[in-house]
Formats: sequence, structure tokens, C-alpha cells
Amino acid sequence: MQQPGYNVPHTQVRGEPMQSPEDVAAMLRLKACGWGTQRIADELGVSRNTVKRYLRQGGWAPYARPKRSKSLEGLEEWLKARFLQHAGNAAVVLQDLQLEHGITVSLRTVERACAPFRQALAAEAKATVRFETPPGKQLQIDFGSRHITIDGESVKVFLFVATLGYSRRLYVRAFRHERQSAWFAGLEGAFRHFGGIPEQVLLDNARALVDHHNAATREVVFNDRLAAFARYWGFRPVACAPYRARTKGKDERGVGYVKRNAIAGRTFAAWAALEAHLSWWMREIADQRVHGTTGELPAVRFIAEQASLQPLNDRAPFEQARELSRRVQRDATVEVDTNRYSVPWRLIGEPVQVSVTDGELRVHHAGREVARHPEQGGRRQVRCLPEHLQGIVGYRSPKADAEEVVASSEIVATLPPAALQRDLTEYEAVVGGGW
Repeated sequence: MQQPGYNVPHTQVRGEPMQSPEDVAAMLRLKACGWGTQRIADELGVSRNTVKRYLRQGGWAPYARPKRSKSLEGLEEWLKARFLQHAGNAAVVLQDLQLEHGITVSLRTVERACAPFRQALAAEAKATVRFETPPGKQLQIDFGSRHITIDGESVKVFLFVATLGYSRRLYVRAFRHERQSAWFAGLEGAFRHFGGIPEQVLLDNARALVDHHNAATREVVFNDRLAAFARYWGFRPVACAPYRARTKGKDERGVGYVKRNAIAGRTFAAWAALEAHLSWWMREIADQRVHGTTGELPAVRFIAEQASLQPLNDRAPFEQARELSRRVQRDATVEVDTNRYSVPWRLIGEPVQVSVTDGELRVHHAGREVARHPEQGGRRQVRCLPEHLQGIVGYRSPKADAEEVVASSEIVATLPPAALQRDLTEYEAVVGGGW
């Protein structure tokens, strides 16, 4: 009896072995000789029904595999589209299947149905279409880190690498961190190095630059300060697709090239020596190599690109617009980017204005400049000028003779700001003064 959902081409006695083509041929020959079906069955040792079945068929034929009806039949194209859309997540495809088609099957059924599409998904992930940009169109930027021996110590150095899309000319700068200020300083350094500004800057989804990037809709929310920086310099920021670093392939390869060629196996006596080496390497090595893709020297190809870059127009650094409000702390310092800078101790507790311009930090109080320091590049560093602590009881200038003996035969101690034991306002009450 034929079962529902199966296509059975002929009847078979349950448990009876299938006859060989030779046996079936013998049945046909004996029948042609006038033998009856029972006599043939007795001769060959099979049932009479088996002989009748093969005689009806007219010869031997293999059993057909039962064809099971498929619950997802006819949905192949829909399954493929959804499977690729959801990046191979069969569980999400199952949810869509239930919501849109009202079909309830097991997850394993969906996985089996989508198995042929996995190869297409893997090929799509590996595929990279080379995209050549016209002159002046795009600059790709990224950071790479590496431990470098500097002054006998292993230091983690963050390498900012910028690559022009057309000429493949590189700009490299070393930093001690990868904060937003380093991204901006690296970009401004690249603009000055190339003598112009590209139309767009392709960047990674670093937290210092991108607040949100939806991988499905490609909606990008850039950091407010990055947006202001881009407006100031006149370029359009573009974020590469999340988890698709190959969309920024020129610079990804550039970072690897810097690590392998400029840095590998080298040690430096000081940070300044590293910076000088990178300047020499960009000029003498990177610019003068024959690029593997373009087949030309980046320095030569850059000649055609330079005219397409937007002019700098003597613009000051973006950080010039950086104005901060601070209150002087009890150790006579103000804090900026985790670093502390000294101010005259009489301003303890007072509000001050801090401006950072082209690597220089200035502190103003009541419209008057009261302190000036070079901006520190590291973290949690202290920059203290001795004259800011003059007049504090117990403080002695480092220039004074530490061996001098006072009338009480005691050595006068030189106390750095962090070692003061009392509130500085108490010392001011003792010595008095003002400006």
C-alpha cells in the first residue's frame, strides 16, 4: 500500500531481497520458453509474486528512493536571501519563517535547507573588490601598536598611519596613546606633510571617533568633536563597514608595512630618535619604493595628486579652539587630560581658564596669563615650575644649596608640591602677600 507523502514506483514484498539483473533475465528467458510463473518461481527459489512483478516490468530496474515531501519546498530563493541577509544565522531565518509564512519546523530543518548557501556566504566574506580612488579623493587612517625598545626599556608605541588613496604616499607618527587628541594631531600632521586636505577621510570605528555604527543599516553617528574637526578642516569623514577592515585595505597594509619595514628589529636611544627615524624612513624609503599595486613611486605619483588636494590656507591647529575651565587644586595645579600643570599657589581654589594651542598650554585668571607650559603627551604627568611655589613656608627652590645649615643647625628641606602636609591657604595666612 502506498504511504502518504511517498512516491513508490512498484510493489515489493516486505523483507524479500531484490533480485539480480541475471536472475530477472533468466525469468524472461524461461517465460519465453513457455514456463509458467509457479514453475519459474520454484526453479529460481523466489515467490510467484516476485516473478509476476518482474515479468510485468519487462526487466530489472533498481528500487526508487522514496521521495519525501518537503515542508520548505518552493522557498529556496527566499531562504537564500534571508540566510545571506542574516549572515548565516539560521535561528533568525527560522523566526522570519514562522512570522512571514506561518511554517513551524525545527532549527535543524532550516539548517539543512540552508546548507548549500553557506559556501556563497563564505565566498562573499572573502571577496574584496579593489577600489581605486581618483587623486585627492580619499585619505585612509588607522593606528597600529607595537612594543619598541627605547632607552633600554620596552615601550608600547602607537603608530598613526595615513595613506593617500591615489598615490599611496604614507605619513607616520608615533604616539604614547590612542586617544582622540592623537587622532587629531596625526591628521593635522598628515595634512601638513602632504601640503593639502583630501575630500574625505576613511577611518575605523574607533570609540574616540564614532559613537554608533549600525552594521545592518550603515547608519553612522560620529563623535561631536570629530564632526567639528572635520568641518574646521573641510573634509568628509567616512567610517568603514564594521568588522570589514578590508574596506580600508590600503591603510591596513600600510600599517603592516610600517611595522615590518620601519620598526622591526630596531631600538632607539630616546623618543626623539624614534621620531627622527620615522621622518627619514618616510622620505628615503616609503616615498621612493616601487608600490606593488600601482607599479610607481609614491613620490612620483603624488605629483599628480597634490594639485587635487584642498589648500591649507595657513589654518591654525584645531586645538587652538580648545578652551577649558578649571579650578586650581590644593597642590597648586590644574588637570588637563589626566596631566597636572602648576600655577601660582595663591590661586588655590580659584577658577581659571585654560587654553591649549599648538602644543602649548596657557592658564589665565581674571584676564591675565598666570602660567604657561608645553602640553604633555603622556598620562598622569606633573609639570611644575619652582617659581609657582615661592613664598610657601617650608618650600626651598631647587637652585638653592641643599647643604646650607641654618641657625638651628637643621637642613632646610626641599618639598615638592605633592609632599606639602597642610592646606596651602594656611601658609598664605602666615606670609600674607598678594600679587
